[in-house]
Amino acid sequence: MRTVVVTDPPRADVDDAAALGGYGVATVHEALGRTGYLGPEFRPAWAGARTGGTAVTALCWPGDNLMIHVAVEQCRPGDVLVVATASPSTDGLFGELLATSLAQRGVRGVVLACGLRDVADLREIGFPAWSRAVSAQGSVKATAGAVNVPVTLGNQVVHPGDVVLGDDDGVMVVPRGDVARALTASQARVEKEEASRAAFRRGELGLDRYGLRERLKELGIEYERHGEAG
Repeated sequence: MRTVVVTDPPRADVDDAAALGGYGVATVHEALGRTGYLGPEFRPAWAGARTGGTAVTALCWPGDNLMIHVAVEQCRPGDVLVVATASPSTDGLFGELLATSLAQRGVRGVVLACGLRDVADLREIGFPAWSRAVSAQGSVKATAGAVNVPVTLGNQVVHPGDVVLGDDDGVMVVPRGDVARALTASQARVEKEEASRAAFRRGELGLDRYGLRERLKELGIEYERHGEAG
């Protein structure tokens, strides 16, 4: 592992990141062709958490949160701190004190490939946080890692300055170069879903709205009245 702190990498526009956060993870994920989702293991520390911000990344050793403290200094308003570990770990490397420090700097949340703790406190102060585990197991501050280098979480590579979204459905990353396309595609998807929602309220079925009846025929699905089977 290269031990380095990269300062002030290029970032996506923070207003664009917030707008994508408003659309939500499921909408943006679908709009981009089902890409960027970190997977179901990344869960919010408290229900209703939602964010969209630009990534500052930290690569830590298991059980060691030194580089999270280093990364805090590199964060600015509109960022989301993204933490990976050099090998799998569920230790609680993040809690309310670090959240307080990040919130003071205008950071919009944290995503951790490890564990977190102080769940009740995080909920009380309203700091959005997602992790792979909740664990009271503490950490040391002893081993050098890296800040603002590409990291991998859930088979997705997160580069510094990418947009990271989180809500009750999980977490996803939008590469910095795809933000404009994501905004356009997400708005189009919202409009399409609203049209479908209105149709369903009128009583239309998904079978007809999505043209699925022909698909049923192609799959060989047959309808028969109860008791007619041979």
